[in-house]
Amino acid sequence: MDKDTVSIYFVRAALAHLSPDALPAVLRVAGIPAEMLAHRQARVPARAFAALWLAVARQLDDEFFGLDARRMKVGSFALMCHAVLHCGTLGRALRQCLRSFAIFLDELHGELTDDGGQAVITLHNRIADPADRRFAEETYLVMVHGLMCWLIGRRIRLSHIAFGHAQPEEAREYRVMYGEDLAFGAERTAVRFDAALLEAPVIQTETSLKSFLRSAPQSVFLKYKSTDSWTARVRRRLRRCLGGNADWPTLDDLAGEFRVAPSTLRRRLEAEGGTYQRVKDDLRRDAAIHHLCHSRLGIAEIATLLGFQEPSAFHRAFKKWSGSQPGEYRALRSGLQAAGQPPARRPAARPAGSGAPTPRLSD
Repeated sequence: MDKDTVSIYFVRAALAHLSPDALPAVLRVAGIPAEMLAHRQARVPARAFAALWLAVARQLDDEFFGLDARRMKVGSFALMCHAVLHCGTLGRALRQCLRSFAIFLDELHGELTDDGGQAVITLHNRIADPADRRFAEETYLVMVHGLMCWLIGRRIRLSHIAFGHAQPEEAREYRVMYGEDLAFGAERTAVRFDAALLEAPVIQTETSLKSFLRSAPQSVFLKYKSTDSWTARVRRRLRRCLGGNADWPTLDDLAGEFRVAPSTLRRRLEAEGGTYQRVKDDLRRDAAIHHLCHSRLGIAEIATLLGFQEPSAFHRAFKKWSGSQPGEYRALRSGLQAAGQPPARRPAARPAGSGAPTPRLSD
């Protein structure tokens, strides 16, 4: 199973509207050491980011991170899911979803149009702060697209994604989150997909909705990530090598397996913003973070599982990937656990009468 991680950029953006007094407790609940926030290359397990989203929602009573002038109060996402469940088709459900967001939020809403066989969701955004504006659009698209995919039971390929902001350092993350065909600096942020999918039937039930909401927000931002790119295909193939049971293939070996020329595979990866070595490094980085956070394996054992001949090579690589040594990363996480805060668990509800809502996107 793939061990996904999330860039520290999204962690910092999610925390931007918390008060300084609330920050330590929220980070402890999510199992994210505060020291990681200073490392631009740092990453956290996906489940830790999911726990962070819930903790921030509880603290702010806002499932939208405090980004809009109006709070999207805890329970809003679940209410919207119930509202779209019986719409019959994706098109009707999507229009209801966009109407719901327009009620929950004041400064951001989406508009659905048909452009010659392409369905287009265009965002209209009045949030003034550039950082908030960008993160609000990233979050909105993740929530809408994740819900769309779940409703019909499969990933909806976005044929083109244009963002209204300049290309960020995290553009590579977008390829996993949204799709491969990206553009930046557009007049408005908009996504396109096959309009025929608007007639696809909603296949979910009240029973499956309960399961979906129980695992939210991770079920929203991760389950239907892009899997049809060349980068994803190479990553799936390389995953077999984790554990030391198989040799790592060369790019030429992979090209032969995929029945394309090595130069073709190289160009296709470059067109998606990557290289063979980067895909390999990203996979090993995510696996390393998983083992450091969720296993008792020694550093040398982890290095061997990831295919490093020497632990020192693993130390150098992990420092490059995350900004810290593997032992330092584990020690920071272990310090949180020793303090009685297990990482990546859903925050417990407050006692009755505390006046604060339970931190859930579900109901």
